[in-house]
Amino acid sequence: MGNDLDPRLTPVQRFGRELARTRREHELTQSALGKRLDCSSSLVAHIEKGDRKPKPDFAAGCDQVFRTGDRFARLCRSITSPSGPGWYLRWTDEIEPSARVLRSWDPLLIPGLLQSEDYARAVFRGGLAGISDRSVEDGVSARMHRQLILDTEAPPTLWVLVDELVLRRPVGGPLVMAAQLEHLLAVADRPYITVQVVPFDTPCTTGLLSSFIIAELPDSPTAVSVDSAGRGEVSAEHDFVALIWDRYDKLRAEAYRPGQSLEMIEEARDQWKLKT
Repeated sequence: MGNDLDPRLTPVQRFGRELARTRREHELTQSALGKRLDCSSSLVAHIEKGDRKPKPDFAAGCDQVFRTGDRFARLCRSITSPSGPGWYLRWTDEIEPSARVLRSWDPLLIPGLLQSEDYARAVFRGGLAGISDRSVEDGVSARMHRQLILDTEAPPTLWVLVDELVLRRPVGGPLVMAAQLEHLLAVADRPYITVQVVPFDTPCTTGLLSSFIIAELPDSPTAVSVDSAGRGEVSAEHDFVALIWDRYDKLRAEAYRPGQSLEMIEEARDQWKLKT
């Protein structure tokens, strides 16, 4: 992934920028790439400029030529069948899968990367009035797909901070909560995942303003995704990243140790089981 994290770019423009960057890395001209993809050099040029939308077969061909897995296919899907706002798609399709380290904070919910299916389903059902069953299931499917980055051969190191009250909030009811906390304990047992609980009475009130994720990337500046009730934002702007990182450090300084945090999660799980 390149250094292009400008939030003003459309998905079509981001595909074009990434195509041009990857083509140059492989020392191919537009004409040479066109021959490999069985298309004209002018089509390659228009797609790189963001003037034309790439089709799925074009994206699949790029992945085959450049040996990029499904990277261009994912970028293409964010154009042809978006399943969320642009800022979120850019994060889940481009930034998060490339991260070496992810640091997250959530004052209200179990973070999406660690949600069980039933918990995620309850979150989506409660998110919008009148949401259709199809939309709920599409959201759950996208969230489960997002979690696949934790099952790769080289998963990112994940540091998770959650507010203590998240363990007590009845999302989906006792059965769902008991299963969700059981799932949280299971994933926290992986060596590259650390979960810490932040006391509900922490004096770090800035942490209550929003949830966020910090992504350390191997070949790009650190990026952050900030999600609040009013809007979401992805940024690699230095001062904004520094602000979010400062909030994270203050919250982690208030958190219980990992072992103590797991004991609290176990206790909360057992309490939910008693209510089933």
